[in-house]
Amino acid sequence: MTTITALPDTDALRVRAEEALRRCGARVPTGEGLTARTPLTGGTLFTLPVATPEEADAAVTAAEAAFREWRTVPAPRRGALVKRLGELLTAHKEDLAELVTIEAGKIHSEALGEVQEMIDICDFAVGLSRQLYGRTMASERPGHRLSESWHPLGVVGVISAFNFPVAVWSWNTAIALVCGDSVVWKPSELTPLTALACDALLRQAAADSDAPGDVHRLVLGEREAGQRLVDDARVALVSATGSVRMGREVAPRVAARFGRCLLELGGNNAAVVTPSADLDLAVRGIVFSAAGTAGQRCTTLRRLIVHEDVADELTERIVHAYASLPVGDPFRAGTLVGPLISTASYEGMARALDAAQADGGKVLTGGDRRLREEAPHAAYVAPAVVRMPAQTEIVRAETFAPILYVLTYRTLQEAIELHNGVPQGLSSSIFTQSQREAERFLAADGSDCGIANVNIGTSGAEIGGAFGGEKETGGGRESGSDAWRAYMRRATNTVNYSDELPLAQGVNFL
Repeated sequence: MTTITALPDTDALRVRAEEALRRCGARVPTGEGLTARTPLTGGTLFTLPVATPEEADAAVTAAEAAFREWRTVPAPRRGALVKRLGELLTAHKEDLAELVTIEAGKIHSEALGEVQEMIDICDFAVGLSRQLYGRTMASERPGHRLSESWHPLGVVGVISAFNFPVAVWSWNTAIALVCGDSVVWKPSELTPLTALACDALLRQAAADSDAPGDVHRLVLGEREAGQRLVDDARVALVSATGSVRMGREVAPRVAARFGRCLLELGGNNAAVVTPSADLDLAVRGIVFSAAGTAGQRCTTLRRLIVHEDVADELTERIVHAYASLPVGDPFRAGTLVGPLISTASYEGMARALDAAQADGGKVLTGGDRRLREEAPHAAYVAPAVVRMPAQTEIVRAETFAPILYVLTYRTLQEAIELHNGVPQGLSSSIFTQSQREAERFLAADGSDCGIANVNIGTSGAEIGGAFGGEKETGGGRESGSDAWRAYMRRATNTVNYSDELPLAQGVNFL
């Protein structure tokens, strides 16, 4: 693997971040409590104030008041706000991508792609604003019409993670706004600067569209700030992205107050490679899915389940491909792997590799830390490939780092059982040229994930489809398809246009 040694300076990154914020109409608030760092150097960019409990409550109060006004605005007019947001995101695409790279460490092309996702979901939501369809059903009673309608839900609390600091917010916010909801956003404490920029752009869009300014409120803080949203009965829906541990805490607390949850939690995604697979195609799909974003996507490929007839050849080709992955400055053209978010992430990766080797695994490449002298407080690592004799406990766990475990199988049924034999159920794929194998993988007793792909990797979902997974992934669905229904409430309506009053099921009362 090539190591790119020239890294930007923390002071220079601070200036670039501040300039990008200014161009987006935001400023860095001064205060103590929250430290904005960059994983490129591990250095501190700014210190920011955190929201007090009173300020978090006030944000919900303001959003609730805005909701009462916003819910009565016709949906196509609500779409005009999101359309304007999309225009501003387009105009500031480079600024936002700059902040994503500085704060999250993504290579710049991936950062640009994340901002493009925001633009795309705005386009989708604008169209959706004229398609919030109900339905009409046949009534068993003469002179009656039976139908359903969808109405705005209320305040939506969005708790987002560092690895997609802006895209996941936009999935929730663009859809929630056209559905007539207001939003309170608690971003990851690791990426507050991108949140400030997005909030500023949405406030500008609201002003330009004559929408209530408090239809979106930003709450900066750590765990306690998120807990305020989780426990506030005025927050109708909590959409939370993060770890399974977080989900185990959030779900019962929201349920205890009869609120709604939309959870996007861990993924331990696998690809099955059959003997008929196009190996050239498979290698390209596997390497991007496993090493992209330094393994810090919820859809990262973590397990490779390969037929024993092609396992040696495919593994050798992947190891060879990994050797050519440039690791280093994510702003530099040609870099394919940027830093982990923190040195703690590297320590977790190292522990996982130790556990895998204790279980009989063999590290074929990678796993070592790069640029220790140039950036001692940053965590640049070489993506690892580990050949495993079995699906052990460490393989069944999600390590949020670039480790690809290689397992072998004999029959497709065995491969599917290995694939499904983990607690998580987000994304999956199969590489095959056999229609029978592909359809078997997509069948009800095939992949148990929310996303199942054929001849592409596990990452890189498009906004048109609903995004989310099963089991410990949480069961939530965001983005496209009919995911909008999570942000609305359903009403069943019966209209009697006759002068009689027949009861259903033939009941006679008077």
